[in-house]
Amino acid sequence: MTRQKGPPGRVVYPIGNRLYVNLTNGCSLKCSFCFKNTGQGPQVDDYDLTLERQPSPTDIRKGLADLEGYEEVVFCGFGEPTLRLPTMLEIAEFIQRKGKPVRLNTDGLANRVFRRDVTPQLAGRVDRVSVSLNAQDAETYNRLCRPPWPDAFDYLQDFIRKAREHVEQVTATAVEGLEGVDIEACRRLAEEELGVEFRPRQLDRVG
Repeated sequence: MTRQKGPPGRVVYPIGNRLYVNLTNGCSLKCSFCFKNTGQGPQVDDYDLTLERQPSPTDIRKGLADLEGYEEVVFCGFGEPTLRLPTMLEIAEFIQRKGKPVRLNTDGLANRVFRRDVTPQLAGRVDRVSVSLNAQDAETYNRLCRPPWPDAFDYLQDFIRKAREHVEQVTATAVEGLEGVDIEACRRLAEEELGVEFRPRQLDRVG
């Protein structure tokens, strides 16, 4: 007898006029400021983003059946969307066919995870990418984000540069108010060295 799968949990959730897709609770990083690591748990606004299992493409398409009234669809849950790259790309194509722009919120470490440049695969599927730069230098980044690789900050910057070639809009972000993070230095790094827009963000806000 085949065991029936239970519901995966909250796969999509609206905030304002945007619809967010929660692909996974897994992540490449263990950021000291992330709610998962500070005891609050996977809670965003009034939504519990705990996933009982990885949502299938069918699960996700069901949640995206009605996109009327939404400005864009954003891959942003309580994990790193690119860890499920094939599913993310498949769903991005589905959203594009429904006539809605797609944004990816990412830690920018997909090329390190997959050991290849994945940014060409974003072309035609993702309209905007928001990358968590999080710090102005590797020392601060490693202290706050606790990556499993010592060269993560280099890969993050390289991802941003490469993404510019394939995606219409790339924005780097950093959280305001974290110890040791110089927001203006992050802005200079993003705009002057990496050639992308910069946006400071608040710790308790999804955007």
